[in-house]
Amino acid sequence: MRNIFLIFTVSFSLVTFSSFAKSSDGIEYLNSGKVLPTHLPFSEAVRVDNTLYLSGQIGILPGTLKLAPGGVQAESKQTMENIKISLEANGYSMSDLVKCTVMLADISEWATFNEIYKTYFSGKYPARSAFGANGLALGAKVEVECIAAVD
Repeated sequence: MRNIFLIFTVSFSLVTFSSFAKSSDGIEYLNSGKVLPTHLPFSEAVRVDNTLYLSGQIGILPGTLKLAPGGVQAESKQTMENIKISLEANGYSMSDLVKCTVMLADISEWATFNEIYKTYFSGKYPARSAFGANGLALGAKVEVECIAAVD
């Protein structure tokens, strides 16, 4: 029993120190609840200083795990709306995006996605990568993760 208590004490101390280290380093784990349900095992976004790292967004209807009906076009629009909502909920905007990574279940739908994507920017586009993926969460056709930064 004494060994179990010692392990618990050491583990508890590490967890406490780890939490303290995270908050003293200026790292915030954020979930506005405006897009993603709050029970999922990841953060909607993580802020480190003035940089915001968004988890990958798919075209779910806000507050649900249901994809927007209508295929890649509807999912692409909803994905970009979800990114915009998450950014705004955390004090950022689309113009603060500096990098996006796009994953498509079918890379041949890149042009369709791109037509929607470009309407969310006014001339200054973030750096971007795009690739085909073999299976996205919830059977989504598109997923986009982003990094935003402010001065």
